[in-house]
Amino acid sequence: MNIPTPVLPAADTFPRLLLAHAAQQPDAPAVREKDLGIWQTWTWADTAHAVREMACGLASLGFKPFDNLAIVGANRPHLYMAVVAAQSLRGVPVPLYQDAVAAEMVFMLDDASIEFVIAEDQEQVDKLLECRELQLAQGQAHAIRHIIYDDPRGLRHYTQPGLMSFEQLRERGRAFDTENRGYFDAAVASGVSSDVGVILYTSGTTGRPKGVCQTHASFIAAGHGGVVTDRLGPGDNIMSYLPMAWVGDHLFSVAQWLVGGFTLNCPESAATVMNDMREIGPSYYFGPPRTFEGLLTAVSIRMEDAAAPKRWLYAKAMALAQRVGADILNGAPVSAFDRFKYALGNLFVYGPLRNVLGMSRIRVAYTAGAAIGPDLFRFYRSIGVNLKQFYGQTETCAYVCLQQDGKVKLQTVGTAAPGMELRIADNGEVLVRGVSVLKEYYKRPDATAEVLDADGYFHTGDAGVLDSEGHLRIIDRAKDVGRLHGGAMFAPNYIENKLKFFPQIKEAVCFGDARDQVCAFINIDYEAVGNWAERRGLAYGGYVDLAGKPEVLTLIADCVQKVNADLAAEVGMADTQIARFLVLHKELDPDDDEMTRTRKVRRGFVAQKYAVLVDALYDGKAEQFIETQVKFEDGRTGSVSATLPIVDAKRYPEVKAAA
Repeated sequence: MNIPTPVLPAADTFPRLLLAHAAQQPDAPAVREKDLGIWQTWTWADTAHAVREMACGLASLGFKPFDNLAIVGANRPHLYMAVVAAQSLRGVPVPLYQDAVAAEMVFMLDDASIEFVIAEDQEQVDKLLECRELQLAQGQAHAIRHIIYDDPRGLRHYTQPGLMSFEQLRERGRAFDTENRGYFDAAVASGVSSDVGVILYTSGTTGRPKGVCQTHASFIAAGHGGVVTDRLGPGDNIMSYLPMAWVGDHLFSVAQWLVGGFTLNCPESAATVMNDMREIGPSYYFGPPRTFEGLLTAVSIRMEDAAAPKRWLYAKAMALAQRVGADILNGAPVSAFDRFKYALGNLFVYGPLRNVLGMSRIRVAYTAGAAIGPDLFRFYRSIGVNLKQFYGQTETCAYVCLQQDGKVKLQTVGTAAPGMELRIADNGEVLVRGVSVLKEYYKRPDATAEVLDADGYFHTGDAGVLDSEGHLRIIDRAKDVGRLHGGAMFAPNYIENKLKFFPQIKEAVCFGDARDQVCAFINIDYEAVGNWAERRGLAYGGYVDLAGKPEVLTLIADCVQKVNADLAAEVGMADTQIARFLVLHKELDPDDDEMTRTRKVRRGFVAQKYAVLVDALYDGKAEQFIETQVKFEDGRTGSVSATLPIVDAKRYPEVKAAA
């Protein structure tokens, strides 16, 4: 497909980019939101007008240049507009995770000295009021003063000081703009590209989250690199459904949106994303690996419930797709007969499947945020979804490497993105330098000095290798890579991704560093395994009961056996086959501090919390009793206990390469 390269505005701050689009394409759709079943549209002119009123409203409340504005909620047009409204006054937006509990959120509110907050709805307002009470009780100098909410439902009778609706804010903004002619335009004109454009907090896998200060220049350069590489422009659509506090969402839904001038679509709710995608038909899509894993699980469940002829056709078509689909997408040589069979498969299987996934019009799809298993990667590319990888961190605007069309390798994350340099340190750590590297950690010069060296390279903490064509392969987090006692390299994330390719497995944690063998914790996917159990008439009374069923253990043992067979056939990986495993009695949960809000496992914390289970795996026990404290969504605590069977996995001899 010959896609013309779009003409991009030359503005160097996000507010000026917004105004440029409002001037160049005033009537084009900038943002859409599905509300009560109906898609509402803001044009670029509408969006610029709303941002002006919000910014002036904030100014009327005393918001000043370099003040920080917290933004908490799901993907809503007004919340994205609030990002640019704060930047218009040379302020700094600070998106926070909407599912964080008050005790987590108050740390970031205090750390960033937040006095102004934009919130989505009553749930977030209640949480913020609780945060303010905690701040006042602790005598914080910068407690929350103003909370502006988007959705007024349930808030009519709230009388706490500092509460205000979006409509009230915009009304104040209109009055302020009338009384202070030129204030907004002067504020936008005063911004410079080296201003901090956003503070994004790290996920905190190894400690307290740190505020990453990224400038307008860094995110605009990152956005520009992706837009130009994939020729994105006003005709494209994207679905914004991932947390606004995640760096990937800020890159795709803010930076690339304002650079490329395409349309941002906000779903009605998290539960309706798939239906909303089918209605919108986005041409551009992104998500972390867990999203693609979840979609594949949903497909697997549907196929298990399908009639026998459909299951047979699906199996045959997918076998062909796995063999030649990725090559066809890459433009590699494929026989005419296989191309003909693939075209039939596309008509009867792959095309309908992409439509079910909401990807029928996808031109470019990206995954980022964590390593994706090559099997999962191959699945999507084999059915004609142009899935590619971004690689980066919060500290690099999620922009270090990207994969270009026709040059996608399943085992790598691509070559250095435009404006970026790569280097592999002597210890194997990936070092990066270039346009997207952070300015600093907020109020943490010590932490900044630890990750930025004298040559300007950012130390990613990832272990990787560069191939002869400059493609980067990420092995694992450098701190997680170890060795078995026998000397074999142990990369837990690599093995975990193989396990998570199976729809029955939602999460896995592998152990093996400085040990004789590899053992694993496994979380079942409750929906997928529950569906499997129901079709077999297997009764269960919840997650704990289902996870402990002998039949389920046999099902998971089959998955582990297949992973071990793959590892036995890979050079240097035979010794890292999984020797023993257990199925955890509860799902790993961010509320229990076992995962970050971006759903990355806190490996060290999990190993310490479940030390009795780790010891049981390596002591040769057949089972182990465990009782675990858990937190419920309403703040209450409780406990869950079970006696967990431990399973010895089947292992295979190393497959020797042919001479």
